[in-house]
Amino acid sequence: MCGIAGFFSPKCLVSESDLIKMGSVIAHRGPDANGYYYNNTIGIVHQRLSIIDLSSSANQPFYSNCGRYAIVFNGEAYNYLELGINESLVLRTHSDTEVLLQLFIKKGPDFINNVNGMFAFAILDKQENSIWLYRDRIGIKPLFIYKNDNEIAFASEIKSITCIDSIKKQLGINYSACSSFLHYGYIPQPLSIYDKITKFPTGSYAKISDGGIEYFQYWNSSQCVAANTINNESEAIHKLEELLNQSVKLRLRSDVAFGAFLSGGVDSSLVSAIAQKQLTAPLKTFTIAFDNKKHNEARFAQQVADYLKTEHHEFKVTQQTAKELVGDIVNIMGEPFADSSIIPTMMVSKLASKHVKMTLSGDGGDELFMGYGAYSWANRLASKRVKMLRKAIAVTLANGSNRQKRAAHLFQFSKSDNLHSHIFSQEQYFFSNNELKGLLNNYISPVYPYMDNLSRVLKPNEEQAFFDLNYYLKDDLLVKVDRASMQYSLESRVPLLDHNVVEFALNVHHSLKMNNGVQKHLLKQVLYKYVPKHIFDRPKWGFSIPLNEWLKTDLKYLIDENLNKETVEEYGLINYKQVEQLKHLYLNKQVDYLYNRLWALILIHKFLRESSF
Repeated sequence: MCGIAGFFSPKCLVSESDLIKMGSVIAHRGPDANGYYYNNTIGIVHQRLSIIDLSSSANQPFYSNCGRYAIVFNGEAYNYLELGINESLVLRTHSDTEVLLQLFIKKGPDFINNVNGMFAFAILDKQENSIWLYRDRIGIKPLFIYKNDNEIAFASEIKSITCIDSIKKQLGINYSACSSFLHYGYIPQPLSIYDKITKFPTGSYAKISDGGIEYFQYWNSSQCVAANTINNESEAIHKLEELLNQSVKLRLRSDVAFGAFLSGGVDSSLVSAIAQKQLTAPLKTFTIAFDNKKHNEARFAQQVADYLKTEHHEFKVTQQTAKELVGDIVNIMGEPFADSSIIPTMMVSKLASKHVKMTLSGDGGDELFMGYGAYSWANRLASKRVKMLRKAIAVTLANGSNRQKRAAHLFQFSKSDNLHSHIFSQEQYFFSNNELKGLLNNYISPVYPYMDNLSRVLKPNEEQAFFDLNYYLKDDLLVKVDRASMQYSLESRVPLLDHNVVEFALNVHHSLKMNNGVQKHLLKQVLYKYVPKHIFDRPKWGFSIPLNEWLKTDLKYLIDENLNKETVEEYGLINYKQVEQLKHLYLNKQVDYLYNRLWALILIHKFLRESSF
């Protein structure tokens, strides 16, 4: 796990010191070693977090034996041992980095089809003066691209690009990204908050040369949806358990101490249980405990840890500890990001980094096996009868409790709205498309998911889960874990997102995922082979902070600083009358479900203020 950056500049606009700076601003991603290659028109830089082959011979840029090629690599190729043996590679290190470079030289750019991993890497060809870029199938590892004519730069984090003055001067705000952010709480691929910076497409590679940048797609989730589904429950349980054991086994390959995040929920418990079964020593597990009982699930993690006999570490945090991190969100993320669960994720990462350099995470289970309430809403709102009566239902609910008022928003959609994004935005308390029309001074429609022609017709809840896999998981949850863990030089691996598990899950019949209202049915059947069912006989808990309470008390200053009339009108993005109304309803009328809407508005204005726009 590392940080990478680089550039291609025919006009020599990036200096050697600029390249070094691109690496230094992401040094937290790899503090163990650094290196770069520069030749006026092209360059690559690397910050190393040593996980596999800790020797200096594996430092990067890593050069081929002939000296023509060099690679900078962020991530892991988990099956590097098998790839090296199968291709009879003669290696001078024990690193997965060298395997990737040799496979590229031997088999060409399509070698990536055989790599199982999470990654973003660049291979420089000194002879052709070109760069090849790669990103993993699911989008676990980040990669940003700046392009202005034939001037191109790339990096693991957006601030590694914006730190270069010659580039920063060319950037403006992407207003389409602003509307998408206020709708989703994150900025979806390919957008970034900047108009000339995009997110490199997942499951793709590209060649950068004098001709510009040319993209090639090697994996697409839509193409993995088969015509027929897996309907036999016992066969599905057996296959899923087999795939998960294989995935965890590969992800336990490490030359450093490792552990697992354990929240006590289904996903992290299953990953920890399988890992513990494969180890001879106790697995180190990590969780945090809040002093707010409503948000504290530490006792559930302790129950699982006790049963599995892991070496469990619990870190008790106060509200003050969490609040101190709020001011760092914009700097850490590099663009507006409204998922407040990044705060506890940062705290558990900080705890784990004191004991290990690598952790396993349970991300992906909800999206692959239907663990969210949104999937029930998808079925409900797809009903022809509900669509006919939605306006009347919304009016009735709007006169009820806060919870009913919140539900009323779910019924307030038009025929032109994208139902998947509408359900998501309202489940997460963000702005609906209709609200954005009155909120934004220059309304631009949010980016909506495009679903390729699939080999079978999906049920509404399957479509909603497919949306989450390709949008929410990739551009919110995985981004959150990457930035939070790498802020403390900690690698986080996600066994549930092995592409073999993903491809299997996409073709499991929906009734095996949500069975008679029971979410993640299939995943739970595997879990109960490792941990007793009674430990999980409780409602689903989220990993969150009490943001609603804090915005009315200790964090109210963020509303005052960022959503005052002068600030809002200075940037001209938002209609202040709408902001004023939202603040009044939230602070005086106690309309609690508005807190995430205000949080998103705070963060976008905080970004504008701190970025000198």
